Amino acid sequence: MREISLDRLRTLVAIADRGSFADAARALHLAPPTVSLHIAELEERIGAPLLSRKRGHVRPSAIGEVLVERARRLLADAEQALADIQRQVQGLEGRVRIGASTGAIAHLLPQALEVLRQHHPAIDIQVAVLTSRETLTGLVDGTLDVGLVALPQPPVAGLVITPWRRDPVMAFVPAHWQCPARVTPAWLAGQPLILNDATTRLSQLSAEWFATGGHQPVPRIELNYNDAIKSLVAAGYGAALLPHEATAPLPDKRVVMRPLRPALWRRLGIAHRAGHIERSTQHVLDVLRDLRMA
Repeated sequence: MREISLDRLRTLVAIADRGSFADAARALHLAPPTVSLHIAELEERIGAPLLSRKRGHVRPSAIGEVLVERARRLLADAEQALADIQRQVQGLEGRVRIGASTGAIAHLLPQALEVLRQHHPAIDIQVAVLTSRETLTGLVDGTLDVGLVALPQPPVAGLVITPWRRDPVMAFVPAHWQCPARVTPAWLAGQPLILNDATTRLSQLSAEWFATGGHQPVPRIELNYNDAIKSLVAAGYGAALLPHEATAPLPDKRVVMRPLRPALWRRLGIAHRAGHIERSTQHVLDVLRDLRMA
């Protein structure tokens, strides 16, 4: 069954509004024979006359009036759809799906979301709490648009992964403990520990840091939620190794931070698909990159 094109419906509405084939042709910038052809095709498709001519004036027939009313709605919906899409193309609206770890979501991502709310309030940001591996898989599958991932990562076909920021990993220690000014693997390995679980890049970094001193400590508990780890440190349950962003709030007074010797860094990257980037996604990338040195 042949579909009815919007162009034919637009011609019918123009004739109904102007009462003349000639006036409709001028308004639509069409040749009069083209207007007549549009109506003939519509009437053939419908199987009934859509217009009647009386005293030189053209009016819709009863069936034509019904189609004109429906056509107005269809044309308005089509125009609105195009306008909505155009706003997305321009980056004024859109949806951006971000994958990130709990650590990035806790203190880094909220800063970007606040800037986006102020400057691009119509962009809908959806955030998923994922490991770096899950985030990269989501980008490849097309279920995510932007990812904040731990570095280093092996190259992934179709993705661009660029360094974003580097934050020092610090020892978070209960304040009532006596600890050195700089914490070494040997000292920390002898304390009760609260570490990130083995699925995280930070866990691997911590294990490598302890290994520089020949240690493989077994933690009292493993978590993947940095704020929960800090709460346990504040309660005196153990010490932890966690990244510290310059803009993050100071820890609980029951917790002290100490630098590590040797130093340890948590590196993060921004990942997205290669090729064309939608304007709304580009806005998110631009805001995140502005936080590079924050």
